[in-house]
Amino acid sequence: MITESEILNANVLIVDDQEANVSLLEQMLREAGYMHVASTMNPHEVCKLHRKNRYDLILLDLQMPGMDGFQVMEGLKTNAADGYLPVLVITAQPGHKLHALQAGAKDFVSKPFDLIEVKTRIHNMLEVRLLYKKLENYNSVLEKTVQERTAELRESEARYRSLTELASDWYWEQDENGSFTKVSGPVLEMLGIRVDALVADTGDAAVAGWNEAEQKELQARIVARQPFLDFVFSRVNADGSQQQFRVSGEPMFNQSCRFIGYRGIGVETTAKA
Repeated sequence: MITESEILNANVLIVDDQEANVSLLEQMLREAGYMHVASTMNPHEVCKLHRKNRYDLILLDLQMPGMDGFQVMEGLKTNAADGYLPVLVITAQPGHKLHALQAGAKDFVSKPFDLIEVKTRIHNMLEVRLLYKKLENYNSVLEKTVQERTAELRESEARYRSLTELASDWYWEQDENGSFTKVSGPVLEMLGIRVDALVADTGDAAVAGWNEAEQKELQARIVARQPFLDFVFSRVNADGSQQQFRVSGEPMFNQSCRFIGYRGIGVETTAKA
């Protein structure tokens, strides 16, 4: 929410070629408690002043010699740093109101001034403007935070993979359907089989030499999306020799907490003769 103090501390610029109108608006705003009120009677200065001061509200007269309010608004639109045109137009011509809104003005007040109406419109427009700025700042901070967090995660992932490659014989990742998406390490050379035979119930365990009970237990844990640490399983080779392996894995979830697969490491623990 925007506090009254924030509204009264907003930067306001009055643009009118009539000194009497400028004095009236300045007096009204200062009596209402506004702390930062500036003015100019030269419309050619407005864009430069706004680039320097980033006004929260510009009270802009439409009928000025040399450069009217519509031309001023076109100039303000060239300020790429501000996608919001904080202009409240002042006009004595009823037919100009719609044209001004179409040109980008956010509201209007009519001459001669109804001071209560003017103060109300200024207050309401500043509240909207400051909310817009807060949202803009929040989105900027959020985007920066997401970028930093993404970089941290990528760095962490790179370190994790580096460590697992050093501490294990292979690293693996599966998608949500159980298909392998990443494998590192000498899996094929070490086992001589497809790596998905390690963690998928292929129904051909006896042929491959894998312990069928261990294989089913591992598959059940994966189906239940449970993490597992140093799960031991084994196989008997065609020559009668035995191999033993240890595998660890964890389910992966995206930012929306949707399951997206598994990742893990494995190592052969067969005792060397």
